[in-house]
Amino acid sequence: MRPDSAEALKAAGNAELNSAEFAAIAEIMQRDARIHLATGKTTLVQSRLSRRLRAHGLATFRDYVRLVASDAEERAAMIVALTTNHTHFFRENHHFDHLCRTTLPWLQARAQRQPVRIWSAGCSSGEEIYTIAMCLLGQDSRSAAWLRHGDVRLLATDIAPHVVESTRRGLYSAETVAPIPAAYRESWMRPVGSDFQMVEEARALVTARVLNLFEAWPMRQLYDVIFCRNVMIYFDDAAKAELEARFVEMLAPGGYLYIGHSERLIGAAAAQMTSCGQTIYVKQCDTA
Repeated sequence: MRPDSAEALKAAGNAELNSAEFAAIAEIMQRDARIHLATGKTTLVQSRLSRRLRAHGLATFRDYVRLVASDAEERAAMIVALTTNHTHFFRENHHFDHLCRTTLPWLQARAQRQPVRIWSAGCSSGEEIYTIAMCLLGQDSRSAAWLRHGDVRLLATDIAPHVVESTRRGLYSAETVAPIPAAYRESWMRPVGSDFQMVEEARALVTARVLNLFEAWPMRQLYDVIFCRNVMIYFDDAAKAELEARFVEMLAPGGYLYIGHSERLIGAAAAQMTSCGQTIYVKQCDTA
């Protein structure tokens, strides 16, 4: 059966995901990405993966489970297909108020004597990292001078290659950029047809990379700020505790961690961080 044949498309569209097949897919998601799929997600999984069946000309989810069991590339594609990428500029704005009011002066002082590093973990299509960039740049060119004289780098990572590529482009629709305050938008975005693109100075601050948060991290330096928001809601408590502990290890003393509005610190991370705002935490400095 050819993948693009009418018979294949119809068969994939009618394929039903049974409980055993769902369990097999959920086990792979848990093992490879630590994403927890509750049984209530069966309809969502069936809907999203029907496209993968069509791409391979498969008629049943049984055949698809066999494929992903033996094909690492398709397992990665399946994880991407089942990953939710929802974000927008200045989302949970209280975090960016804190970033501008409290964290930014601290970063500016650090930049006079050492590199400054910021990480958006689970960056999706880049709205978060570019919101951070605009907060650092300020509302006009003069306010960005400190960045030009320092070593400041922003890292954006996500498990999904297509959203990482979107972050690299920094190109957004008029509807998407509407929440950006006018001063930021006018200073740091330029119209490209009917869309808007982050200016080169903003994009040059950002390095975007594909990264599975539960695999080895290639970064060796400590980070001054880490944003990981509305990502851990997809993990069970054991995975959350593990990931949060790793974030704390990657933070410089006095560094800040921003997490999503419905998330909390648990396990070892909670003992090493102090709350300094709504889902904002600062790493305790060594007193020895």
